[in-house]
Amino acid sequence: MEIRTETPIRMMADTVIELPTTELVEYMQTELVDASSRQRTRVFSGIQPTGGLHLGRYVGAVENWARMQDTYDCLYCIVDLHGLTIDYDARGYQARIMGLATDLLAAGLDPDRCIIFVQSHVPEHAELQWLLSTVSSLGALERMTQYKDKAQQHQDNINLGLLAYPVLQAADILLYKAGAVPVGEDQSQHLELTREIARRFNHRFGEVFPEPQTILTKAKRLPGLDGLGKMSASKGNVIDVNDTAEEVWAKLRPAVTDPARKRRTDPGNPNLCPIGLMHYAISSPEQQEYITWGCTTAGIGCIDCKKILNENVNALLDPIRERRAAIEARPDYVRDVLRDGAERARAIAAQTLREAKEAMGLA
Repeated sequence: MEIRTETPIRMMADTVIELPTTELVEYMQTELVDASSRQRTRVFSGIQPTGGLHLGRYVGAVENWARMQDTYDCLYCIVDLHGLTIDYDARGYQARIMGLATDLLAAGLDPDRCIIFVQSHVPEHAELQWLLSTVSSLGALERMTQYKDKAQQHQDNINLGLLAYPVLQAADILLYKAGAVPVGEDQSQHLELTREIARRFNHRFGEVFPEPQTILTKAKRLPGLDGLGKMSASKGNVIDVNDTAEEVWAKLRPAVTDPARKRRTDPGNPNLCPIGLMHYAISSPEQQEYITWGCTTAGIGCIDCKKILNENVNALLDPIRERRAAIEARPDYVRDVLRDGAERARAIAAQTLREAKEAMGLA
């Protein structure tokens, strides 16, 4: 399998592209390809094995990843080292990693069009993190919003890894000299720190790392079925992409709705209703208009609204279920994909690490 090793396009450090999801592919086809060399920008993105692929992660990230495969040189990583920073079940960790890899393949990631691998299978990630930690500001790490949030959530486990998480994230990106990184707004602070680390390294040791560009998409964020924040595996308020149709309805039927609609005749606000917000992320524009009218006028009841959403969710998930069943019929396929992906990733990572070590006088 061919490994592309061309140098990614150099991006301006302060460039941010903010696009609605529907316009992302068109932009990638016209703006992010070098007209003279026809080289494609390299993209890196990662996902933690905190659970299987649920609907929120799919529509918020992975659906876009699948679209990017034909316009970017994509590396998609299951970042298992990041997952070690909070309490987890070590005995079931490998099963979670393999399950997530299966979900990603079923969701449309194609190893012939992208590189899919597990972070710990490429040891260069951890080694580059240590090198970058010597040019990373402790104050900047302590100011990271996500660190503050995690430290608050896990007060009995505030560890060095939690603080250094953004340095490993920077190593993930810079190791492949990624020219662009698709992120949601909650990750933009991390990417800015990555650029800062790259600048610090380059200023001290010479130009090694390009500063990655931000692709800030209008990511769809699905609320949890309990109405308490976004869908999260840790909260158990999710629809998994491999749930059966019966399981999807069993979760949607009792899901929280707008508290203003105590009776069928009470009007509501779909923007304050988890089911309404899910419609806005998944349903067609025509159905969204119908749901808006039906909720605000009490023209339809909440159970009717849920039935329409149920049909749309299952229509979205049916192809993923079919692909997952086909993948599960080939027991060694996922391991082969991850092994090949790690080899392809290491071919790029080893070269970058060598350059960094030479610049620092280590080779």
